[in-house]
Amino acid sequence: MKTVLAERDLRLVESRISGPSVVKIVRPPEWILFAFLIYAPSLTFFRQVPHGLGNHLASLNLLIILAYAGLIFLDLAKPRLNLEIIRDWLPLGMIILAYREMGWFALPHHLTALEVEWFAWDRLVLDHGGRAVVESLGSVIPSALEISYALVYVLPPVSLAILYVYGRRKVVERFLTVVLLSTILCYGQFPFWPTEPPRVVFAGLDLAPYNTVFRRFNLWMLGNYGIHTGVFPSAHVAGALSTAFGMRLAMPESKRVYRSLFLIAALIAIATVYGRYHYLADATSGAGIAFAVTCFVRGCLSDQIASAVATSPIKEPKRAANDIVYRYCDFADTIEGQK
Repeated sequence: MKTVLAERDLRLVESRISGPSVVKIVRPPEWILFAFLIYAPSLTFFRQVPHGLGNHLASLNLLIILAYAGLIFLDLAKPRLNLEIIRDWLPLGMIILAYREMGWFALPHHLTALEVEWFAWDRLVLDHGGRAVVESLGSVIPSALEISYALVYVLPPVSLAILYVYGRRKVVERFLTVVLLSTILCYGQFPFWPTEPPRVVFAGLDLAPYNTVFRRFNLWMLGNYGIHTGVFPSAHVAGALSTAFGMRLAMPESKRVYRSLFLIAALIAIATVYGRYHYLADATSGAGIAFAVTCFVRGCLSDQIASAVATSPIKEPKRAANDIVYRYCDFADTIEGQK
């Protein structure tokens, strides 16, 4: 005998199959990724790039688009919860690909007038109280800033996991749209602003006096996995702040969650400037992009967000986890019964 939950999932499957619109089939975060995968090779026609990069990007991204499209239409033809989950998580992995691809645009660096001007702005902030405040408690605040800076890599996946735990999968698309669009808009600008971080261009100047283990870890990460195409706008700040904004859209009732994320994002923004990972101009522009994207998404999808939030109240973590397990089992039984 079919359960009520299984019947609900069956109706969901039927409604998805009956909707032929490609716009509805492809999720907003996936459209963003497809746009980037087309944008990256197209950019090689307008910018000076390393030899052969255009053909390499075109071939690679075409294969990725075809594979991704195959996943989407497989999910449409044979809906399964595991495919839905893959589509929830895959965009976060694609952010890494976008970052690496923009790194391939890097050319030999030459000091620019922008970097000199940005460095002067940083000096105004750091030398007029900024550095003194951060170092007022010795290595305590600098260490906290470095720890926060390292957390930027795990904020989006941890936040997505929180949505799962609290039973908010219905709003995952909204969260991912804010995060992906903010981050991709930063990455896409790197080739137009060929710059290096102040700790590299102005080596030895304004460096933090506390070489903690956390700072050594961050420098190791950037030294081994960073790119050298550009630092403007700051994707670190945009990614952290958009994660907080995205969670506020997805879980407006959970003030403790999104306020904690805003606090971490603020610390990351301060760390980028104090640690000389970015210029102040990078951080402020990254924050501006995250805010603008959030306003755009909220304005365009306000009705859908309100509906999804209203129909998926927050659940206790244990109950939500059990619901996911039961949903998967009943959903699998329903599909098997149709064969």
